[in-house]
Amino acid sequence: MTTGFSSGSSRFADYFVICGLDTESGLEPDELSALCQYIEDTKFRDGARGKLARSNEGENFEQSPLRRTFKSKVLAHYPDNVEWNPFDQDAVGMLCMPKGLSFRTQVDSREPQFHSFIITREDGSRTYGFALTFFEEVTSKQICSAMQTLYHMHNAEQYDILHTPTTPHGPEDQRLPQPRPMLHAAPAISRLQRFNSYDISRDTLYVSKCICLITPMAFAQACRKVLEQLHQAVTSPQPPPLPLESFIYNILYEVPLPPSGRSLKFSGVYGPVVCQRPSTSELPLFDFAISEMFNLLGVENVLQLFTCALLELQILLYSQHYQRLMTVAESITALMFPFQWQHVYVPILPASLLHFLDAPVPYLMGLHSNGQDDRTKLELPQEANLCFVDIDNHFIELPEELPQFPNKLEFIQEISEVLMSFGVSPEGNIHSSESQGRPRFRSVDMVSDKRNGNLGSPLTSYLLRENETIARLQALVKRTGVSLEKLEVRDDASCNKDARAQCDEEELKMHQLNIQVREVFANRFTQMFADYEVFVIQPSHDKESWFTNRDQMQNFDKASFLSDQPEPYLPFLSRFLETQMFASFIDSKILCHDDEEKEHTLRVFDARVDKIRMLNVRTPTLRTSMYQKCTNIEEAEKAIEMRVTKIDHTALHPHLLDMKIGQGRYEQGFFPRLQSDVLSTGPTSNKWAKRSAPAQWRRRDRQKQHAEHLYLDNDQREKYIQEARNLGTTIRQPKLSNLSPSVIAQTNWKFVEGLLKECRNKTKRMLVEKMGREAVELGHGEVSITGVEENTLIASLCDLLERIWSHGLQVKQGKSALWSHLLHYQDSKEKNATPGGLGPPGFIHDSERRKSDGGGSAMPPLRISLIQDMRHIQNIGEIKTDVGKARAWVRLSMEKKLLSRHLKQLLSDHELTKKLYKRYAFLRCDDEKEQFLYHLLSFNAVDYFCFTNVFTTIMIPYHVVIVPSKKLGGSMFTANPWVCVSGELSETGVLQVPRNTLEITFECQNLGKLTTVQMGHDNSGLYAKWLVECVVVRNEITGHTYKFPCGRWLGKGVDDGSLERILVGELMTPTTENDERMCRTPPMQQSPGMMRRFVTISPSSKPKLNTGQIQEGVGEAINGIVKHFHKPEKERGSLTLLLCGEYGLVWALEQVFQHGFKSPRLFKNVFIWDFLEKAQVYFESAEQREATPDENWQTRVRHFCRFMRAINSTSRNIGKDGKFQMLVCLGARDHLLHHWIALLADCPITSQMYEDSALIKDRSLVNSLIRVLQTLQEFNITLEASLVKGVGI
Repeated sequence: MTTGFSSGSSRFADYFVICGLDTESGLEPDELSALCQYIEDTKFRDGARGKLARSNEGENFEQSPLRRTFKSKVLAHYPDNVEWNPFDQDAVGMLCMPKGLSFRTQVDSREPQFHSFIITREDGSRTYGFALTFFEEVTSKQICSAMQTLYHMHNAEQYDILHTPTTPHGPEDQRLPQPRPMLHAAPAISRLQRFNSYDISRDTLYVSKCICLITPMAFAQACRKVLEQLHQAVTSPQPPPLPLESFIYNILYEVPLPPSGRSLKFSGVYGPVVCQRPSTSELPLFDFAISEMFNLLGVENVLQLFTCALLELQILLYSQHYQRLMTVAESITALMFPFQWQHVYVPILPASLLHFLDAPVPYLMGLHSNGQDDRTKLELPQEANLCFVDIDNHFIELPEELPQFPNKLEFIQEISEVLMSFGVSPEGNIHSSESQGRPRFRSVDMVSDKRNGNLGSPLTSYLLRENETIARLQALVKRTGVSLEKLEVRDDASCNKDARAQCDEEELKMHQLNIQVREVFANRFTQMFADYEVFVIQPSHDKESWFTNRDQMQNFDKASFLSDQPEPYLPFLSRFLETQMFASFIDSKILCHDDEEKEHTLRVFDARVDKIRMLNVRTPTLRTSMYQKCTNIEEAEKAIEMRVTKIDHTALHPHLLDMKIGQGRYEQGFFPRLQSDVLSTGPTSNKWAKRSAPAQWRRRDRQKQHAEHLYLDNDQREKYIQEARNLGTTIRQPKLSNLSPSVIAQTNWKFVEGLLKECRNKTKRMLVEKMGREAVELGHGEVSITGVEENTLIASLCDLLERIWSHGLQVKQGKSALWSHLLHYQDSKEKNATPGGLGPPGFIHDSERRKSDGGGSAMPPLRISLIQDMRHIQNIGEIKTDVGKARAWVRLSMEKKLLSRHLKQLLSDHELTKKLYKRYAFLRCDDEKEQFLYHLLSFNAVDYFCFTNVFTTIMIPYHVVIVPSKKLGGSMFTANPWVCVSGELSETGVLQVPRNTLEITFECQNLGKLTTVQMGHDNSGLYAKWLVECVVVRNEITGHTYKFPCGRWLGKGVDDGSLERILVGELMTPTTENDERMCRTPPMQQSPGMMRRFVTISPSSKPKLNTGQIQEGVGEAINGIVKHFHKPEKERGSLTLLLCGEYGLVWALEQVFQHGFKSPRLFKNVFIWDFLEKAQVYFESAEQREATPDENWQTRVRHFCRFMRAINSTSRNIGKDGKFQMLVCLGARDHLLHHWIALLADCPITSQMYEDSALIKDRSLVNSLIRVLQTLQEFNITLEASLVKGVGI
């Protein structure tokens, strides 16, 4: 780039633009309104409800001509073009006058209005516009008479409507009660009288005109002053000191941008204008009044909106003032530092782009309201995750399930203290008319009040005028130690400073308040992410391959980061870490190794994080939820005050230009046609630039300006990040140009592609997390997902489904598009259900049922029915809203592994889909829809418990079947059986089971994942012996079926004499094929490991294992328990399974004691418990004889005997093996097992009852066994109640 001004970065303003009425082309109705009309009519024709068709007609035709919108044009812009920022005529025209031209007469108010706007280019870079709209008298006779003609036509129409009430206009009116048109016309009469009174002979007609500056950086206050002074020059009776061209030429060509960290003064028409720019170590430039946002919304609402923005929800701002829309949008995005909004960003949405609200992507948009319609009239395509902000009414509508921002209350208090020190009410001030004038700071008036000798603290007197809430806040502030006196002093001090300040007091106040609030917000992130660098995953390969595989790569160790965070932060943080803005932030961190390469934001943030680390000198892993207040407000404020009190640069003064005689004259009240010959080109040789701009800052400035303040870096890196990251965010701003149907179609096509890509990435991410975790369960890799995180991923899948379902909707009904579609489907199916007794209406009469091996035909499989699943959700009273119902339905379908199948069935009703969706909707793009369902199908590979684990308090029906052994039929069995089912959440208590059917169905509060079944009988009748194969329990809502294998006798004098047993179960996997294979799902069970190879599972034959296999079995059982405790608490499976389940600890120790056990006679079974009882007898007698003086030995013996006695004296009939199981569980709980093994190995009873080759007699094997069991000492083992019922230890 050459020096001087040809570089885009060095000029204050790129263009000066004038928009308004083009008298040559005359009055053209604004086609935008016509387009809206057309869209509504097609909606009306397509059979959608016609509510809107009528109201829009009202928009343009029922309204008096003065209230209609007409087309505005860009009348002139100077210069014609600059290479670094090509002029976009459509966009500038639309945004300068988003509603087109408006007319007024002398009776209407005609205050000039200032607003700013933003144009986002395709590469994401931004240009700012600042526009002042004012009214000029219409001098053209043609325009005046055209307006008069429109009035005659309009009045005639109104007259017709009034006097022909019964003429139906269309299908809408035929359905309405007849008096309606009269009612409708009544307001029209009053309106006619009020302002339908343009009479060419007596009224003066005014039309809006707009002057605008397009600038590379947002110096809002400076641009506002420049434009207001230009307007003043035209309206004041005295002509300006120089022709207007001189001032405009000056601002376009002779005023440079201030360098980083410097301030600049230049001349407006009537007074100096000062602007200042932060240095590279400060927060980026921000020149809108944040106080106005707090005034309009209040701190609480602002924080909620801020949370929505951080979680990348759809945000719609709504106001009748363009400047308010812009201020709120820019303030919220500025407060996100160091993160940047990555999606569609249109703070002012022109009327013609309303279809963009259909966008199924996160967006932040501002919608202009005409001030008459209320919120209910606004039909928004999707509201499931929409944050709607009605700025003018101080009101915000939030999506469901919005997590709280961490430390919300302390944060609100800290912000409130800052606001109150400037006299801004934290509650907001609904009647603030700030958008008309400048932000007013009350503290200024208070201070002068004090000087006038009024007594009493200014704040307290002001509080009396305001509402009580502030008084409460004030009391709170007092308690926290910010005294009122301090607040006052601060004001006086700033007043003295102002004597030297070069910009006015109001502006300095605005800068001070801005920086204080922004520092408080930035401090939250530096505290929250102080250790983030530790968790960044640097790519192992070179940058190129990293870029190409960006989608598959994880760039941040989320699980480890979250595990360090305080519990209350998790709901927010786990969702925030999934956002695009966080991913992009980490990407830029990975891409910049040294400070030189870093983006400005990242450099500033990292410097702050380092500072916090040095202050706290805390270890990277130690997190604290202590609230740390912001400490660097003062230095940030000083930097600004320094720049404002001592101006660094002064630009050239405006001067006479080389104009022809007679040029530069002007007529009062009219903005002149400027001389394009002098304004279209800048100075040819740029002596000025060379003279006053030291080369080094000009050069550095050029490189850094975009990077710093527009968050851009135009080198390849930025391009790479954009390409690597654009998950459907290719559209940052809709094309502001001609809106042919093809353009709309193309935009929607981009959305469809984006949705599909997002779906692919989401399903992949969820599977990787889940599979990763299951791989860990199977003993590979490291654990990586927490309950919070899984919930987050499922919630974001629900959001994605809502966005897909609301894309291209014909008519919106209810807040959830998905649930609305399901209800339509349910209606149509229930209407068509055949009455001929084929089961309840709405069931799908397909032959397919899920087969599951519930002990053969023990339990008829559940029927698969989409509508039945809907009914389950509709019956849950706790879920009140449509969005909640849709989410619960998605969770239930995920858990049943039916999501893809249900949705496929829902979409197979093509007639319904056609009725509900426009042609371009995602759900009507067949290929994409197929791929989408295919991606969802992949969820069937893993087990989710996302319904069971979330709806913990609902009532659920369970079905229990006891399967007796087929070999020895239980037909003669006379006793009465009972069961008690336990799950992770609770247990049922004893349930009697009818003897003849052996099955019951009962309803109780959600038990969670099932863990054990206790079963037994009352030993009554002649034949009370019973051989049970298994018990099967099914959750009738989720269809999860658990099998609890038994394979043992229950009865006195048979097997081990037990009348009850505790069975440990596992989930059975449903199979739709006939292979009926039994599949163990990893989450319910420890790593299967080696043991499967050695053992053939058969309860009757006791497998013979060698000592090596037995040791391995013990090792794996212990290993399973150790892994269990190393998982995050919410993710642990069932400990009972690890202790008592197949190949659990009880089984492993059984193998130890059975090895080399002497069996005395051929047909008498000897149980381990018999051996333990004999040992107990020996120990008790030895203790009495005090044969061994060793204190340790005695304590161990005492413990052992106490436990044995307690278990033997229990009232439960649990049999010898049940007692052994209980002893092992209690020994594990109290960390005594290794002591007992040592005791028993030395006991003389052992040598009598075991062969010499037995494991228990091998010294070295026993020692290694003891070492393995000692590893359990560090864990706090809590036993399920069912395992130790009836033992009071």
